[in-house]
Amino acid sequence: MTLFISILFALTYVGMAIGRVPGSRVDRTGIAMIVAVVLVVAGTLPGAEIADAIHFPTLLLLAGLMILSARVGAAGFYDAAAAWIARQAGQPLRLLALTIAIGGVLSALLVNDIVVFAMTPLLCAGLAARKLDARPFLFGLAAASNAGSAATLIGNPQNIMIGQVGNLGFWSYFAAAIVPSLLALVASFVCIAWAWRANLRAQAAPALITVPHFDRQQTGICGIALVVLLTLFTTPLPREISALLVAACLIVSRKYATRQLLDEIDLPLLILFASLFVVNDAFARTGFTEQAMRALEAYGLLPDRVSLLAPLALMLSNTIGNVPAVVMILKVWLGIPEGTLVGLAILSTLAGNLLLVGSLANLIVAERAAGQGVHLSFRDHAKAGVPLTLISMLVAGLWLWGTGFMAW
Repeated sequence: MTLFISILFALTYVGMAIGRVPGSRVDRTGIAMIVAVVLVVAGTLPGAEIADAIHFPTLLLLAGLMILSARVGAAGFYDAAAAWIARQAGQPLRLLALTIAIGGVLSALLVNDIVVFAMTPLLCAGLAARKLDARPFLFGLAAASNAGSAATLIGNPQNIMIGQVGNLGFWSYFAAAIVPSLLALVASFVCIAWAWRANLRAQAAPALITVPHFDRQQTGICGIALVVLLTLFTTPLPREISALLVAACLIVSRKYATRQLLDEIDLPLLILFASLFVVNDAFARTGFTEQAMRALEAYGLLPDRVSLLAPLALMLSNTIGNVPAVVMILKVWLGIPEGTLVGLAILSTLAGNLLLVGSLANLIVAERAAGQGVHLSFRDHAKAGVPLTLISMLVAGLWLWGTGFMAW
């Protein structure tokens, strides 16, 4: 049975790396769910203990934030932001800076995957109307969504999970992460501006950019809800309960149907999380993980130092993905020091900028852009993604070391 579990565990993460089952349309979520079901049916994880394997506070917090973001999107804020950016296209470098700044700020406050999902299509349309190459700006949006989301514990799925499982303080983490996050945004601008300098010299054609419906009143309500949520994070109330409380209040509306908001919850992402929790719990029961961690500790190879954690985060985030990597690390490595958790959140997020497959946000931008006729290639992403990732991770590592969060 131990061999059976180990094989399924290995196949799961091979599937995470490839992205889908070859010759089929089964994606990462489908792979994880199928393996989890097989493990439960085979009796490797008793049915009564499935709920204990899944970290529900993480799923509830993520769902609550998705509802808040859905209400922001329903008010037309994302579309209006993308249209406003496109109207500044007379100066391409200014447009790139605005794209990175706005994408970074929104991704720090709202789940980055939802931000890029909403903004990519209209940004493509606006840039096409101005006859500009959309690729550098879309790469800027993706890079900013990763760099900006590293600043908070609600910016992306892996940070949400690290904050919940590690019981990290929201504002104490923000104080630790804001500097490397901001520097990563600067690195994103500099590297993309340099790598795409020929494309950014083009002059934008005059065009009328139609601004979609934008409800200022509803956006204001969402802004107040976000302030309330951040305030609740300073109280003893659990973060997932705070998010659900705010989400419940936002669902009460005479303008937006409940179904409209709930339909925006990314159910496949929640299923991916839950399934990976089950797969990793079953593997942990074999005892292999405990033995491996003891061996690493005996040889001084635990990734509790920047010099070990940074390359590990870089490798795992760009093979199996940063979300599955974080789920696995949190399950197999118990008692992670707080400083290492902070480092894991920052480094695993910034590592997602290296390659196109490095983060879910990158893939969402690529897929949404393809629907608008803009092809983002692996090579195009890498020519700016590799240098900006190496620079931002080096800076983040030095920051974590210099501030005493982690040893070098």
